[in-house]
Amino acid sequence: MDGTTEVHVPAAKLPQKRFYRQRAHSNPIADHSFDYPVAPDQYDWSELYPERGDRQVEFVDIGCGYGGFLVTLGETYPDKLAIGMEIRVKVSDYVMDRIKALRLAHPGVYGNIACVRTNAMKYLPNFFQKHQLEKLFFLYPDPHFKKAKHKWRIINSTLLSEYAYVLRPGGKVYIVTDVHDLYEWMCKHIQEHPCFERLPEDEIRNDVLAPKLLDSSEEGKKVTRNEGDKFMAIFRRL
Repeated sequence: MDGTTEVHVPAAKLPQKRFYRQRAHSNPIADHSFDYPVAPDQYDWSELYPERGDRQVEFVDIGCGYGGFLVTLGETYPDKLAIGMEIRVKVSDYVMDRIKALRLAHPGVYGNIACVRTNAMKYLPNFFQKHQLEKLFFLYPDPHFKKAKHKWRIINSTLLSEYAYVLRPGGKVYIVTDVHDLYEWMCKHIQEHPCFERLPEDEIRNDVLAPKLLDSSEEGKKVTRNEGDKFMAIFRRL
């Protein structure tokens, strides 16, 4: 023996959510501390996607939670760049650490997904050019049950105009919730906006993401465990 010691490097382990717990609700109107670009062309996307080349982000999971659907999105569309936006600091830290671990465990994979901590209700146009995005996802958003807090809901008339600005014509908005009142609220506001139309059921069935929307996220899995109802709709940008 030559006296040298063989070193075994353990495989990357996924972070444990119990170390990243945070209250479920966050006030989106409050003045949190965020770093955000003054304009979309001022943001260095290469820090999040080192191998992005000349590709732009086209998919955005707003309020991505612990990143379950974001990971599924990256696996389903390996050639597309997807970003998760999450306002809660510990939750966004978890998603970032999760993606780092996945990239270490699977070299060459998961380089197309990333997460930023930000307030999409305030700063979405700071990140994306006009008509840049192909898909926007709102999966199990905070229902803000009290009427006085309905202005905090992520779907409202003013914000829908911003979503229409960053979405290209033909782009899609996906919504899922387990709260029927919120489902009706979101559908009503989107259908009343002149830039969107609701997809009929036959088109939804042909969307590759439709069966993945309900259960890919951690929130969706929790609803399934609790045998709760789920409501889904997809809208097209006109």
